[in-house]
Order: sequence, then C-alpha cells, then structure tokens
Amino acid sequence: MSSFSQRVYELCLVVPSGKVTTYKAIAEKLGTKSYRAVGQALRCNPFSPRVPCHRVVRSDGSLGGFMGWKEGGKVAEKRKMLEEEGVVIDGNGGIDLLKYGFDFEIVAMVKSNRNTTLNSFKKRARKIQK
Repeated sequence: MSSFSQRVYELCLVVPSGKVTTYKAIAEKLGTKSYRAVGQALRCNPFSPRVPCHRVVRSDGSLGGFMGWKEGGKVAEKRKMLEEEGVVIDGNGGIDLLKYGFDFEIVAMVKSNRNTTLNSFKKRARKIQK
C-alpha cells in the first residue's frame, strides 16, 4: 500500500457516520489536485467497511463510484450504507453537501486550539453554509 493511499484512508476514518466528504476535499487536505488518485486509492481500499470509503462522494453531491463500479449494484450498496447512516439522497441521487458535508478544517481548528469558543465555531459553520 502506498503512503498516499494510507493518508487517504486515515482521512476517511475522520469522517463520522451521517456525514460525507468529497474526493476533492481529501485531495486538497493532502495538498494535491489528484482527485482521481483519491478515487483510485478508495477503489482499492482493503479495509472497507472499517475505513468508510462509502462516505466519499463527488463535489457536486452525486454518489460517484464504489469499489471500482460507477453504476449498478455496488453503487446501490453505497447509497444504502449512506442512507442507513442518516444521509438523505434526493431523487436525482444527490446529497446536500451543506447539510451532510464534513469539514476537515473545522476539526483541525478545534484540535489545534482547545480554547476555541463555541461562538467562533458557530460563526465558522455559518460562513461555510452561506
């Protein structure tokens, strides 16, 4: 397993049940624009479902692929897993990223400054939702 794949899997572990992130967000967190490389690493995830790669979707909120498949039974399985975690998927197969999207930056901000006030956290969350 490459160190890139390992870092992708580590970031997936941070995304809580009921939330999703995007291939792009993971790539940006890793300091790259290789969104497809993130997808390739997830396609080969040997630790699924302990490493929840099903929580990674496309930047437009659509499901994207799952386990190397772009449609069919595997993508339906991804949808079912997300729905079981409370993520609502609309009739067009889209997810509201403002509601269900996970923000790595908020987590990093809180971890780096344990004295962060609840008000500053709420302020940052409001900015993201605009």
